[in-house]
Amino acid sequence: MNFNTKVIHGGQHHESATGSVNVPVFLTSTFAQKSPGIHSGYEYSRAANPTRQALEDSLASIENGARGLAFGSGLAAIDCVLKLLNPGDEVIAVDDLYGGTYRMFTRLFEKYQLKFTFVNFDDVSKISDLISDQTKLIWIETPTNPLMKLVDIKAVTDLAKGKDILVAVDNTFATPYLQRPIDLGADIVMHSATKYLGGHSDVIAGALIAKTAELGEKLHFIQFASGGILGPHDSYLVLRGIKTLALRVQRHSENGMAVAKYLESHPAVDKVIYPGLESHPQHDLAKKQMKDFGGMVSFTFKSGKKEDAIKFLEKVKVFTLAESLGGVESLANHPALMTHASIPAEKRAELGITDDLVRLSVGIEDEADLIADLEKAFS
Repeated sequence: MNFNTKVIHGGQHHESATGSVNVPVFLTSTFAQKSPGIHSGYEYSRAANPTRQALEDSLASIENGARGLAFGSGLAAIDCVLKLLNPGDEVIAVDDLYGGTYRMFTRLFEKYQLKFTFVNFDDVSKISDLISDQTKLIWIETPTNPLMKLVDIKAVTDLAKGKDILVAVDNTFATPYLQRPIDLGADIVMHSATKYLGGHSDVIAGALIAKTAELGEKLHFIQFASGGILGPHDSYLVLRGIKTLALRVQRHSENGMAVAKYLESHPAVDKVIYPGLESHPQHDLAKKQMKDFGGMVSFTFKSGKKEDAIKFLEKVKVFTLAESLGGVESLANHPALMTHASIPAEKRAELGITDDLVRLSVGIEDEADLIADLEKAFS
């Protein structure tokens, strides 16, 4: 199947008892058994639930993986990956991370003797100097949140090839419509399914897709043993969102490019960070490993003033001032005060997450209305 067909039919089957085209929401905690240990494949919903299974099969299909797993949040999915590791193991991670990921790495898992090294992946060849016998995981976001840095996924996976190192890619910003890391050699793909996969800002969910069945089974055991599963109704909502993923992300990308070009021409704007612009330092890499460029745009003000960013954010109307991203509605966010507040100020300054940085999640509204809203907010 091609991708537009996969989002609707990939890994999916009509419900066997009734022929229902849409998977029913199986609101049950347990399942009747014919005899002790003899059942239809379902025993207890923490281990497996038919609605969640339909979503997990869809996830594996659209990311070209062997096994999909659905979690109660994106952070629950990341937590599962880290539980593959042992005390003393080392993780190399991209330096510009979602704040919640950074918080989990540094404030939760460091105390269990995991070592985290945060580095700029602009020159992947330099990463080889950091790899040791203790390195067991390389964690990538691409594009990153909120600075829209790109990582050459194939170059990183080539670097890890033949070593006992897993490569995991947070594919939340790009979505599998634009980028498929497993095809580029990654072992694990992670999504905050709250975002583009769900697509309607009505669910909190996370996803993992494993390249191999063996790795998928290890992750499933951790999911089952730790219990961070996604409930059946939320699974239904994410699965429904996936069916329109291709249509939505194409529109997000069209609007994202229009907004980026508008911002680039505005006299109050200093820097626009969007992979689709030729001014982006990794534009060529974006063209190579992404189908299009998505709906996430960040920018700074020529004044460099935090007050100008706040004033702008207080005046938007079509864009909603709120955390999160990837819904059909456009959102605006101040990373330093909102999504990345958990990162220490000195670390934010080092990365370039300045106090005048604004991050936009460009939705699927009419392009002209989005531009008009931005124009009024600048006035």
